[in-house]
Amino acid sequence: QVRLVESGGGLVEAGGSLRLSCITSGRSTYTMGWFRQAPGKERDFVAAISWSGGTTDYANSVKGRFTISRDNADNTVYLQMNSLKADDTAVYYCAASRIGPRLTTTSWEYDYWGQGTQVTVSS
Repeated sequence: QVRLVESGGGLVEAGGSLRLSCITSGRSTYTMGWFRQAPGKERDFVAAISWSGGTTDYANSVKGRFTISRDNADNTVYLQMNSLKADDTAVYYCAASRIGPRLTTTSWEYDYWGQGTQVTVSS
């Protein structure tokens, strides 16, 4: 059983920064992703990173502001969020996919999910 635990969410003013962490139990050879869901909206892709960390992908809305990274020695994935906007307010979820070395931005291709962490950006 794979368990993912997110942390690092909170309340921040617009323009500020937060770093989310996701600790994963088990092996490190998963493609990892971050998704977010705002109230009344669908869960949207934010960022993904290959198991080696060599390839990343981002939603257009966060490119240039968010950075995904991973430390396989500690089984941890990070999402550094800078220049936060009110529109970034959502519950952020970490997810792991057994899809192999390639990336995926599709939520149904992720096999394991964390419980989510709330990020609130005040304008």
